Amino acid sequence: MAFDGIVIANLVKELNENILNGRISKIAQPESDELLLTLKGNQGQVRLLLSASASLPLIYLTKENKPSPMTAPNFCMLLRKHIANGRITKIWQPHMERIINFEIEHLNELGDLCQKQLIVEIMGKHSNIIFCDADGKIIDSIKHIPAQVSSVREVLPGRMYFIPETQEKYNPLETSEEEFTDKVFAKPQNLAKCLYTTYTGISPVIASELCFRAGLDADRPAAALSSEEQLHLYHHFCWLAEDIREGRFSPNIIKKGKEPVEFAAVVLTQYEDLDNIRYPDISTVLETFYKDKNIYTRIRQKSVDLRKVVSTVLERSRKKYDLQLKQLKDTEKREKYKVYGELINTYGYGLEEGAKNLTALNYYTNENITIPLDTQLTPQENAQKYFDRYNKLKRTYEALTELIKETQEEIEHLESISTSLDIAVSEEDLTQIKEELTQFGYIKKKHIGKKVKIKSKPFHYLSTDGFHIYIGKNNFQNDELTFKFASGNDWWFHAKGIPGSHVLVKTNGEELPDRAYEEAGRLAAYYSKGRGNDKVEIDYLQKKNVKKPNGSKPGFVVYYTNYSLVASPDINGLTLIAD
Repeated sequence: MAFDGIVIANLVKELNENILNGRISKIAQPESDELLLTLKGNQGQVRLLLSASASLPLIYLTKENKPSPMTAPNFCMLLRKHIANGRITKIWQPHMERIINFEIEHLNELGDLCQKQLIVEIMGKHSNIIFCDADGKIIDSIKHIPAQVSSVREVLPGRMYFIPETQEKYNPLETSEEEFTDKVFAKPQNLAKCLYTTYTGISPVIASELCFRAGLDADRPAAALSSEEQLHLYHHFCWLAEDIREGRFSPNIIKKGKEPVEFAAVVLTQYEDLDNIRYPDISTVLETFYKDKNIYTRIRQKSVDLRKVVSTVLERSRKKYDLQLKQLKDTEKREKYKVYGELINTYGYGLEEGAKNLTALNYYTNENITIPLDTQLTPQENAQKYFDRYNKLKRTYEALTELIKETQEEIEHLESISTSLDIAVSEEDLTQIKEELTQFGYIKKKHIGKKVKIKSKPFHYLSTDGFHIYIGKNNFQNDELTFKFASGNDWWFHAKGIPGSHVLVKTNGEELPDRAYEEAGRLAAYYSKGRGNDKVEIDYLQKKNVKKPNGSKPGFVVYYTNYSLVASPDINGLTLIAD
């Protein structure tokens, strides 16, 4: 997620095309560190979001409005006083920095034409929006930075604005081969780090991309490159710089399934195994990326407590399972004690009083065996002692066998819930998972009014050949799909031997083409615990052959006749329908 100098360059190009010479018709400050300017530009009315948030600084054009506080903050009132109805005369980026300068022309109280600058710095926790006069003197800023906070630069009214040079970096658009060779390859660092620490506006992602384009390992020491490899990397660097100078941008988002992973203003060829989605402009990329990313982040944050419950119980169950297996192993000698008792009863009549052992023929194995005896007991009492041991271990074995089965089912159930948490995409999905955990006693039930109606629905895909495919997001939905929604001749898919969703293909009495089986298999692989593997084995059969044992947990089924296929957990190109 690199909001680097190249993204800023793309934004400057886009802003020049859309709002240059546009008038500022409205200024709002929805958040303490955020402005929303309504502009009348070349493309009609548009809004420009400027955020100096320490956690998520942003600039992009948007059509969406945001509610503002009843009383405008002081910084907003100051901007309205000076530049309301002002005209943006210039938009530029200084030296590939993560900074955009807006030069604004307006009339003062006397009707004289004046110039002001609105400077937006997108620099992580140091981000700011600074309002200056034509000479660069700071009038005010959305964040005040006194000397006690920063020894590098004060950002206060009356101070002169300047860009602090905290690192010795060079402009990538003005480099030469000699400078590139001297500055990049002299550093005792890996190749990617040498690039992004040498040049302004180059992020770690772009540095890795340049290495990938040049066929070089980004983690390789820069000093280890041959002169030919150095020249090859320099050429790729120059080609990228030329694209930026000429305004040849390709805004895109890299996605893993539906989850956004990265974005950039140039094509990222290094993500060969992921989806690369192109967009018409960088503003749409930024708005889409952070909106989608926020959904996944919010769901992960909200699922933390549920994940903690599942992982705690799962760890406890696994420890219990290991202990039960160990105890079961101890019962393996029960049959030996039974044989000891039988042999003592058979041959013990000839024993002398006080004998310490009995050596006799074991008629089960046809071998001699020596049996230890208690000298204080008679042969009959020794035999009974061994029979008692046998019966005790037998009872333990039978009880443990049942307990192990229950513990194993509990582990499988919890692992399936863990997989459900991994594929949850909405708060409604989490609500249904929480309901399942509550129903089985993992979460304490709270008595609060009437039951909330759960709106979560299974995933719904359309195959290339027009068949509807449904995927349960959790165990309740799996049961609903398989045993209430499905017809007998519909086809049912599931990852073999691992937790995963029930995948159902509605046939409507038609014969499925091979491609439909393959696509359903890919979905079953993707929505399973094997999602991170290259290949996943999938079982598939008609729904009428899938059975649910009495009293079994949600999502648990059995089947005895099935087909198998191997599928890749790759769902690129499959159409998700928003129900």
